[in-house]
Amino acid sequence: MKAATVRELKIELENSSPQELVALCLRLSKFKKENKELLTYLLYEASDERNYILEVQKEISNEFDLINTKNYYYIKKSVRKILRISKKYIRYSGKKDTEVEIMIHFCTELKQIQPSIFNNKVLSGIFSRQIASIRKVITTLHEDLQYDYNQLLDSLLDEE
Repeated sequence: MKAATVRELKIELENSSPQELVALCLRLSKFKKENKELLTYLLYEASDERNYILEVQKEISNEFDLINTKNYYYIKKSVRKILRISKKYIRYSGKKDTEVEIMIHFCTELKQIQPSIFNNKVLSGIFSRQIASIRKVITTLHEDLQYDYNQLLDSLLDEE
């Protein structure tokens, strides 16, 4: 079975009644956990972006607290998992400033891991790629936000 294009889906959804749309959304939410999470974000959390960011940051901090730091193998596995979770929450929001705040928090937590991530090539590579990614996203924001986020990012990098 070939999936329809986004344009075709949009046209078909525009021709659907509100009751049909509700039924489609509920059916879609039953199939994948991510669909349900996205629907939850859109219905309940999109109106309060600040609170959403704080909740995501709290979850990231909790995940970092659970990392087994006995050796770098476990640290790498856990960091990749946390990064995947962070990116998923960023995708739900779709807002660039939310992405920057979540990723800066991720990098801050990553930098605080003991033993130091800078003693491991893979972990320091993850850190530097995320910093580069943050810088790229910052350039798309408003000038005032760019200044604020660049200051925050520079203070994170100065602590090395």
